[in-house]
Amino acid sequence: MYHPHSSLQAERAPVNGVDERVGNEQIRELLRAYGLRTSLIRLKVIDALHAADRNGRSIGVRGVHAQLEQLDIPLSFLSVREVLKRLCAEGVISLGSDKCYSLEPQARAVLEQPAPR
Repeated sequence: MYHPHSSLQAERAPVNGVDERVGNEQIRELLRAYGLRTSLIRLKVIDALHAADRNGRSIGVRGVHAQLEQLDIPLSFLSVREVLKRLCAEGVISLGSDKCYSLEPQARAVLEQPAPR
């Protein structure tokens, strides 16, 4: 179903000159909408999931952890797993039968709203 990419950089390349990467403010808004506090790990995990989602795939704990390592974000595998479990419990993301996580449609809609100016 999904084809892992070896580089997060390829997923964040501008398309038609426009950077599609979701902004931190949109992720903060998403966390507020779900009643969750903002933390660096939540911002980065949601950003990684959104990048995968835009590429039509879902990723597992190892995939998220590997992407964060590529960005030199020093988080343990266990920390990433716990954040994913919490986001899943709060309904922000879902865990598929393939053990991969993906954004829930409502969460995706919040992230895809135009950034406030």
